[in-house]
Amino acid sequence: MQTKQHTLASQISFSGKGLHTGVVVEMTVNPAPENSGIVFRRIDLEGAPTVPALCEYVTDTSRGTTIENGAAKVSTIEHIISALWSMGVDNALIDITGPETPIMDGSAREYVAAISEVGIVQQKADRKYYEVTEKQVYTIPDKGVAIIIYPDDEFTVSVHVDYNSKVIGNQYATLDMFNQYASEIAPCRTFVFLHELEPLLKMNLIKGGDIDNAIVVVENPVTDEQLEHLKKVFNKEDIRVTGGYLNNLELRAGNELARHKLLDLLGDFALLGMRIKGRVWASRPGHFANTEFMKQIASAIRRNGEKPAFKYNANKPALMDINRVRELLPHRYPFLLVDKVFHMEENAIGAIKNVTVNEPMFTGHFPTEPVMPGVLLIEAMAQAGGIFILNGVENPEEYSTYFLKIDNVRFKRKVVPGDTLQLEVYLTEPLRRGIASMLGKVFVGGQLACEATLMAQIVRNKKSE
Repeated sequence: MQTKQHTLASQISFSGKGLHTGVVVEMTVNPAPENSGIVFRRIDLEGAPTVPALCEYVTDTSRGTTIENGAAKVSTIEHIISALWSMGVDNALIDITGPETPIMDGSAREYVAAISEVGIVQQKADRKYYEVTEKQVYTIPDKGVAIIIYPDDEFTVSVHVDYNSKVIGNQYATLDMFNQYASEIAPCRTFVFLHELEPLLKMNLIKGGDIDNAIVVVENPVTDEQLEHLKKVFNKEDIRVTGGYLNNLELRAGNELARHKLLDLLGDFALLGMRIKGRVWASRPGHFANTEFMKQIASAIRRNGEKPAFKYNANKPALMDINRVRELLPHRYPFLLVDKVFHMEENAIGAIKNVTVNEPMFTGHFPTEPVMPGVLLIEAMAQAGGIFILNGVENPEEYSTYFLKIDNVRFKRKVVPGDTLQLEVYLTEPLRRGIASMLGKVFVGGQLACEATLMAQIVRNKKSE
């Protein structure tokens, strides 16, 4: 099992129509910095808004997995996410020109082929793992859905599907090693029952669906009139039922449908945002159950308290002392909120702010119960990010960083005099045109106190122009 994060060696591009929208889109998957995760960017919309591929952003699972963040909305993400995650990609920025990913042939085969062609590269940061320590269960009893995770040192998956279908029967699929994914899981196509397909066709809800990008299971006899209707719908003269499937003369595996359900599960489980050490058993899994289970686990992780990524040792010399901080930042008393920097890597910084009762903010906030204002916690994160950005700029004293946007702010505990703030800021996208997108976190005593996503712009100071 790899312990370091990876990204693509170079970008890969795809073009095709969305299964449900029918909209033809261009999609380019770009390499991305450490700790940025997988992020979609709607480059067809004003401001190119982004949405992280995380379970907390899932808004719809009725016909695939949809994520949404403000104006940024992308549907049917499970196949590309499954391919990236299973092929070892931890960080990627996906530019897309429409609301839905290309369905391609209904599998992840073309995605895997492109990833394999360019390869992946190791990054310096460690991978984050969720280690299962006790059995966890998610069920929907009336639908026969059950997903169970058991403790294990590796990640393995077993999937069982039974839809009371005389065509499909009982099917099982397993994945014990990720090197099996490309050959055994990725080529397996999505499927739909004909009796479920017809209402969707009538409501015009699968505008991009055809018999070349999905397996259509036919449970009941089909009349000549129905076949004629299907010929018109799919704009094909040769429509027939063979062995219980519509025009799919040869399955890619005897258990192709179960394997595809496993493919989908991997894509949905990747939305946890960290890799799992555990053994998964799933019966009749689906996008709703998969993503709800990941939300349940993500909530438990948050309740248990997120821990700092960098280890601070007060006995070690500072990487940057207050004098170097003052060289990089224009802030001065009483608004300089970073005392020193103890950690720096390619796309992240760790800094310290010591909070004392002598600071002027506590005169009025609050006189009898001093509490550091939340806006100053955000400002401290921003200043740490500013140090990181300006440290790589020639003549940094000629520049300042200014907020463009603050999102997803969460306060987990109050900060009081005597606390030491450990500030961690990560660059979530490559720096472009002087714009920096960052994830900031504040820890006190190893526990998360505040976090936010920040966007800032590097601006040349007027006196330096």
